Amino acid sequence: MAKKKGENYNSDDDQDYSDEPNFDDPEGFVDDVTDEELLADFLKQKPCESDGVENVIVVDNIPVVAADRFPKLKGIMEKIFKNAGTIVNVYYPKDEEDNTKGYAFIEYKNAESAEEAVKTLNNYRLDKHYTLLVNRFSDFQKYSDIPKEWSPPEPQPYKVQNDLYNFLVEPDAQDHFCVVSETTPGSVQVQFCQNTQPEPTELLKRERFTDTYVKWSPKGTYIVTFHKQGVIIWGGSSFVKVNKFAHGSAQYVDISPCEQYLVTYGPNGQKIVIWDIRTGAEKRSFVSDGTTNASMLRWSHDDRYVARLVDNQINIYDTTTFFLLDMKSIKVEGIRNFGWSPTDNIIAYWVAEEVDVPAKVTLLAIPKKIELRTKNLFNVADCKIHWQQSGDYLCVKVDRFSKSKKDKKDKKDSDVKFLGMFYNFEIFHMREKDIPVDSVEVKETILAFAWEPVGSKFAIIHGEPSSSSISFYEAKKGQEPALVKKMEKKVCSHLFWSPRGQFIVMANLQMGSFEFVDTNDFSIMKTGDHYRASEVEWDPTGRYVVTGTSGKAKEDQGYYLWSFQGRIIRRVTLKNFMLFLWRPRPPTLLSEQKQKDIRKNLKKYYAQFETKDRLRMTRASKELIEKRAKLREQFTEYRTKRVKEWEEQKYRRMQLRNNVDTDTLEADPETAEEEVVEMLVREDTTIIE
Repeated sequence: MAKKKGENYNSDDDQDYSDEPNFDDPEGFVDDVTDEELLADFLKQKPCESDGVENVIVVDNIPVVAADRFPKLKGIMEKIFKNAGTIVNVYYPKDEEDNTKGYAFIEYKNAESAEEAVKTLNNYRLDKHYTLLVNRFSDFQKYSDIPKEWSPPEPQPYKVQNDLYNFLVEPDAQDHFCVVSETTPGSVQVQFCQNTQPEPTELLKRERFTDTYVKWSPKGTYIVTFHKQGVIIWGGSSFVKVNKFAHGSAQYVDISPCEQYLVTYGPNGQKIVIWDIRTGAEKRSFVSDGTTNASMLRWSHDDRYVARLVDNQINIYDTTTFFLLDMKSIKVEGIRNFGWSPTDNIIAYWVAEEVDVPAKVTLLAIPKKIELRTKNLFNVADCKIHWQQSGDYLCVKVDRFSKSKKDKKDKKDSDVKFLGMFYNFEIFHMREKDIPVDSVEVKETILAFAWEPVGSKFAIIHGEPSSSSISFYEAKKGQEPALVKKMEKKVCSHLFWSPRGQFIVMANLQMGSFEFVDTNDFSIMKTGDHYRASEVEWDPTGRYVVTGTSGKAKEDQGYYLWSFQGRIIRRVTLKNFMLFLWRPRPPTLLSEQKQKDIRKNLKKYYAQFETKDRLRMTRASKELIEKRAKLREQFTEYRTKRVKEWEEQKYRRMQLRNNVDTDTLEADPETAEEEVVEMLVREDTTIIE
């Protein structure tokens, strides 16, 4: 039955929908968010018309071969190009004599695979005579459509760039730090502060800034956040977005020492991508079996080279092209690990021991691949490579054994058991002629090792965990490392040197105890405790130390700020505290001689610094007094307001209480009752003889 015009229609549930909100855009509304920004990931999946040309690549400079050698050539080419993606078809043009013409067409399943082939295989060195040239088939049309007359582009208006280095011009050189905490489940808050005294100054606070954690770049220019779609880098005074990198569910990142490149590692390390930080362009990608130490990329100090360990060979890539250095890998049978010098293009690697062939440590100069030094080692179970931060020394910790045996139950797959373990520290003097090597032997179990970042000392924790010893050695030029101090009966698990050297924190993170030591005279300046502390962080200048409690500890989460002498400056309790990170600083621009002159004349500046500190503390005290006075004034004002309100309500109170004034206890003496309560507090018994 048709409904009459104007008739009200009621549904079965009799709900009134007349006040339903209107979600339409107002008239004249212009949306400033485009579909590409809002639905970028979804629009990538939108079907589009294609003739398949973008899936095809052209490979030039292929060897010209006859029909009898063609199957071998075909097999080699398919083996090389199948790494980029699934190959659908390959066509090799031939002449009348059935010889190849030196080029081929390869069709992939999709355009992404073709793009990957061009990116990774162009200029691929097939052998010393042939270097492959790979281009997209669609480039022929692209370059044929270039207009004959060039028209200059229109000038773009200048945009004020974000100052990424403003944190370095702070007059008092106060360091920045960030504190990461979980405000609610799944919501991570990051607070940026300046380490002013007596209280830190908050610079910025961001809710939901990251999904997991954050990481500073090596020089402190950028901070990286992690998200489901990828990672984002931020910078500047207000931490604006600098660039984003689409690597879904990336779990770990690494930034090159000079901050030119970013490396993202996918879930379980299966995909590794190198990005250009400024442009956001993908420079190279790799596939790995997992997040093992060997799969990680290692950078040279100047960002010129990046290397990784793959199947008994070191692959070194030149970052100018991201191709293999000299188009070939460095094959080293039995190689276990390697590491770059922090200051020079030198690689140190060690090779495991074989039957009748000793283990060895080799120093290799890059790019010429010249062996600078080799050290043979016998009865080696394992090695650890420790470069000193200044690059003056290299220490190789060698785990050695007296004898070894295999499990007789399963000789094929059993692990080797090492007996009679002892330890050597091979010290390479990198700045001396022919790189002499000295050896330090320790019979006890090694618990920790740490180089002094600026200086020539190193520290070792050895012995049993419940009662260990800490030995300090000094390696001087032209001399063997000498034991300068041994501290016995210490319960210590970790060593944390100041980034400026000289001072060290000896920590027992199981017990939360810390000892602050000056290694000039090896005096213990102070001892302290931070229960359940799980991390220790020196600030870049070596003036402050932070100990933090996070993770599984549900109580007392937060951090302590200590001076380098071990005095607690500040205790901060923070619920769901996750991470404390100092902002790194770039290396100083002053020459070594200029730094020596400043240290020599440091006393001239003492009066200036003391005056500045006194003014700062006076200002801080004044601010604290003003803050307290303001709070007292606010309380007095609030109390006066409430007393006035209470007096105005007296008439109403008496009405409710039968005209009895109960504001004071003596208001109605006739009805007041006094009750005396006696309680036995103590009974004393005295015996009189």
